[in-house]
Amino acid sequence: MKIYNTFTRKKEEFTPIEENNIRMYVCGPTVYDYMHIGNARPLVVFDTFRRFQKYLGKDVRYVVNFTDVDDKIINKSIEQGISTQEVTDKYIKAYMEDARDLNLDEVDTIHPKATETMDEIIEFVDDLVKMGAAYEADGDVYFDISKAKNYGKLSGKNIEDLQAGASNRLDSEEARKKKNPMDFALWKKVKKEGEPAWDSPWGLGRPGWHIECSAMNKKFLGDTIDIHAGGEDLEFPHHENEIAQSETHSGKKFANYWMHNGMIQVDGTKMSKSLGNFFTLHDIKKEYDLMVVRFWLLSAGYRLPINFTREIIEQAKASLDRLNNAKFRMDELKEKTSGTLSEEEKKDLVVLDDFEKRFVAVMSDDLNTPDALTVLFDIAKYANSKLDQNSSKEMVDRVLNLFLRLENALGLENRKKSADNLDVEKIESLVALRSAAKKNKDFAKADQIRDQLLEMGVIVKDTREGSKWEIK
Repeated sequence: MKIYNTFTRKKEEFTPIEENNIRMYVCGPTVYDYMHIGNARPLVVFDTFRRFQKYLGKDVRYVVNFTDVDDKIINKSIEQGISTQEVTDKYIKAYMEDARDLNLDEVDTIHPKATETMDEIIEFVDDLVKMGAAYEADGDVYFDISKAKNYGKLSGKNIEDLQAGASNRLDSEEARKKKNPMDFALWKKVKKEGEPAWDSPWGLGRPGWHIECSAMNKKFLGDTIDIHAGGEDLEFPHHENEIAQSETHSGKKFANYWMHNGMIQVDGTKMSKSLGNFFTLHDIKKEYDLMVVRFWLLSAGYRLPINFTREIIEQAKASLDRLNNAKFRMDELKEKTSGTLSEEEKKDLVVLDDFEKRFVAVMSDDLNTPDALTVLFDIAKYANSKLDQNSSKEMVDRVLNLFLRLENALGLENRKKSADNLDVEKIESLVALRSAAKKNKDFAKADQIRDQLLEMGVIVKDTREGSKWEIK
């Protein structure tokens, strides 16, 4: 398999340290709010990479961290009048619900928390101080950037330009503490009473952002890992700083391959809270199954920017429905057919082999998921045109099993629900009540009814002809 290595800026043959065992770390979320669609992209992309490796028969030790101590978490706890742990517990729970709805493979994913890795973080920082690669300044500890070899080698940034830019951004207090404007915090002393803090050789405080990932990598994966991955916005400074502190600490190469996904745009504009074009998965799944979001994310090359609009999501839903309908039709044919392969069907087995070979080939080319989806659509087209009640059950089974195996490698899942067990009368009544509430401008009640319907597995859409509902 070839993957694009950000470090070398080219596609390279992927050769793990151990032939059938891959060690992979993906930077996870800071758990102070619901995940937005930007958070979802690396999680889906690299989950798909992991799934494909497992499809190829390889084992993957897969780590996605939770940053559960941070200024944003502290601010949210003050804003809501609850503890920082209550904040992080709430949003980790929300993450796991979104992970389930995105069909992330959570069975053996390792999710370390910064707060549960504190001993290793403090030891890591202490080692760097004792090595002379870090220094204390009034209770804070900074990494000395002059001790790093070839700083900027991942991002390709010029250190002189970076130093000049950093000098302009520093306030006087921080400037007085640092030896070099590019030095970055490994440990921050506690500033206010009540903030989460841990005892350390430098007094009460908490870790800087970058150090937790280095400590977690070392603890769960070792000094040198196969792949470090995340969004391209993390390339600098986060991943650059991880390299600096980890390689200085171990004297070894930190990661052999770096993978970064492109950013998400909304209506062609960078997604931003300040622009009001910020969408959380929590809100999106009130209208759409998150499997549609997964399909949409896989419909573009992972390194390219991808655009989010309602029209595009509707197109993704329609495309996913086409795949689902082909699968459901094959399910129905299984009940109506019998027998083993006919001579004509045996000749068609080479077509099925070709489908799988194409799938493996495109996925092995830097995780080309758009072309992998094309293979799925070609199988669906084949099934719809070639399989019918006169087909053998064995042939239907073979096509269906191939379809499902490739779907599973992409993390796609059929979630069509049957209307047989739904209380249609109750649904219609609730939809009518919601329409009346909206007409009376009682939007809180309308939203409450919408959420009630969502829990029943029903999505309501407002159209020019009135409110329509469908099974989620």
